[in-house]
Amino acid sequence: MQEIILETIGLGKSFKGFSAVTDVNLKVTRGTIHALIGPNGAGKTTCFNLLTKFLEPTSGQILFNGFDITKEAPAEIARRGIIRSFQISAVFPHLTVLENVRVALQRGLGTEFFFWKSGSSLNVLNDRALELLHEVGLEEFAHKETLNLAYGRKRALEIATTLAMEPELMLLDEPTQGMGHEDVDHVTRLIDRVAKGRTILMVEHNMKVIASIANKITVLQRGSVLAEGSYQEVSSNPLVVEAYMGSHGGDAL
Repeated sequence: MQEIILETIGLGKSFKGFSAVTDVNLKVTRGTIHALIGPNGAGKTTCFNLLTKFLEPTSGQILFNGFDITKEAPAEIARRGIIRSFQISAVFPHLTVLENVRVALQRGLGTEFFFWKSGSSLNVLNDRALELLHEVGLEEFAHKETLNLAYGRKRALEIATTLAMEPELMLLDEPTQGMGHEDVDHVTRLIDRVAKGRTILMVEHNMKVIASIANKITVLQRGSVLAEGSYQEVSSNPLVVEAYMGSHGGDAL
């Protein structure tokens, strides 16, 4: 039997009477890539914000490994192993690629607030940082200032820093947004590679990406679940086709 790592039960969020998310029941299976898709304004990012407690749910429950985490703070959620990336680039531009990963790894040393310690005290993290950079294909850029990385490589670095937090569940918010075809293909292969032995929940607008790597897809429309299943199942669902054609001006799934 497949193990459920994350489950939402009747999850909802209202803003002054407007329901952004309504009765979302989501089950994410351990060891899979689960995609959350939908037209603009469907509630995808709101769902992510609820799962990581950047927003407080108005209704419903969030269960992680069977524990109710609905009332927990964002830091507690992260300590449990739910680690999120964001749509915008979130790296330190004037640190090297290696230093960015070391900052993420520093939590394991328990010295992240010891501001008086010298940078050399982090050298103990170099080997692990280089392992992570190798995993995302950035080892040769280890000593390059992050400011000078191409956009696609910055996104790869963000995945490395997310992995440094040792996530049990990775939440990736629009990981290929704003990329050209070559970068999209590279990051898609990267996500597929790092997903081995891990669980990923991702919001993604690019249907080619979804079709190639997602094991299961949940489609949202107007804050509610419209359909769920494999890419073949949801892409042939008349309700999903209508929702996308209406919002994307006739673009095919």
